[in-house]
Amino acid sequence: MFTGIIETIGTVTSAVKTGGNLELTIRSAIAQELKIDQSVSHNGVCLTVTQVAGQQYTTVAVAETLQKSNIGQFREGYAVNLERAMVFNSRIDGHLVQGHVDGTGVCESVTEQDGSWLYRIRFQPQFAGLIVEKGSICLNGISLTVFDITDDAFSVAVIPYTYQHTNIQYLQPGDTVNLEFDILGKYVARQLNRSPIK
Repeated sequence: MFTGIIETIGTVTSAVKTGGNLELTIRSAIAQELKIDQSVSHNGVCLTVTQVAGQQYTTVAVAETLQKSNIGQFREGYAVNLERAMVFNSRIDGHLVQGHVDGTGVCESVTEQDGSWLYRIRFQPQFAGLIVEKGSICLNGISLTVFDITDDAFSVAVIPYTYQHTNIQYLQPGDTVNLEFDILGKYVARQLNRSPIK
């Protein structure tokens, strides 16, 4: 479980296809603090650490992950948002994030607004029921507040700190982003679509 508050940006140093999987080696300031078998959020995708060596660690994304996220686009030099699993005795500064990406969206526009940035994101219409005005979304692992929602698009505003400390600063129109919708909304939608127990 994560919070959507990015700890640091890592850099992909190697991305190697192994069968249907993608093995990633990432250089990061938190690498030496990691242990094998720990969970780390990569652009919002929970992946398990399989090896640690100095300032780098290795993880593997399986075919299912590659199909539902932008992880398959990672190449050497790619800047990736990283967050370690949350600790339950601290504040949740973002929102509850599972690291289980629901799908991808596409950046439609980026508008600089005199000290902040406005991003317009298009998403798949089947997820429209999981997003509410002023609700939370996890975009490439970043906990953000959504507004100006339509059936297939929403906007987020990004403050300077988030812009400077995450890879959203590199996001351009046409780029693919990972989206995880609020888990509370997913549970409510699931219950509303189920028949009462008899």
